Amino acid sequence: MSELLIRLPAGSAPVACVDIGGTKVAVSVADERGILGKVSEPTAKEGSNDALARQIIRLIGQSCAIAGVDAARITSVGVASCGPFVLRNGLVELAAPNICGGIAGKARGLPNDWMTALLEDPLKAVFPNVRVENDGVGALEAERRWGALQGSKHCAYVTWSTGIGMGVCVDGHILRGKNGNAGHAGHTFVSDNNDALCGCGLVGDVEALVAGNAIARRFATRGYADAFALFTAARAGDAAAVAVVDELCRVMGRTLFNMVATLDLERIALGGSVYWNNRDYLLPKLQAFLQGKLPALTDGVQLLSAGLGERLGDYAALALVVD
Repeated sequence: MSELLIRLPAGSAPVACVDIGGTKVAVSVADERGILGKVSEPTAKEGSNDALARQIIRLIGQSCAIAGVDAARITSVGVASCGPFVLRNGLVELAAPNICGGIAGKARGLPNDWMTALLEDPLKAVFPNVRVENDGVGALEAERRWGALQGSKHCAYVTWSTGIGMGVCVDGHILRGKNGNAGHAGHTFVSDNNDALCGCGLVGDVEALVAGNAIARRFATRGYADAFALFTAARAGDAAAVAVVDELCRVMGRTLFNMVATLDLERIALGGSVYWNNRDYLLPKLQAFLQGKLPALTDGVQLLSAGLGERLGDYAALALVVD
């Protein structure tokens, strides 16, 4: 992809790009030179529930300083965030299971008792134009504009990372829902399980079974401390690790099939740290899962790696605030 595609027109006011995940927050600024001054930190999860918003405001200032941009010139902030969202007085607060510890309680191990994390209200007190979207929606918009989903009217982006997130588009319309939470298929059920606790409080949903942090929680006692250890062992031919990965792919494959069957999709782009770091190993397994299942719905459906690669988070936030 040409760098020209991510530059703002000459003379445009700079914008801030914020990518919020359950593990880290990344912030950059963009102007006619491109995306600049990227900084990142572990996601704030301690203190009062405005800690994340205060972290973002501080990081925007740091990014501007690195990029040589006057922070006072930032007119728009695009925020691509893990969800779900709660609207309070029309403004987005996060009810993200990997950030807010009050949802599932102490058993989930997060260092706070937040039911929501303040987001849009504190940001709008500083910046005149703030657009917050689910990170799946931001990634979907970026992939449709610049990446693997260009030209597709019936498509989705799926992230397999700390959590499981999605953005969906049908008939050329991006779906959002009443609170901006459309696409949260990571909190649906595709398998029986009574011991995998999700941060949302559900037991046995997709995210609780296959997300990056779920791998560590579920399989550390089997010798796989995290996703890296699991996939390293699987690639080396460890039969037990291969069996675990195949089961993860069965859960994710069912999820993708359900999306295709429900929404009649033609193309799905995949990203996120768990997928991206193992895409050569996972993509054929997921493609094989769809093949031959109800051909009227699945024939010709493409599963693809995200076209924007490891910088998709930057582009996802930028896509929210470019014309």
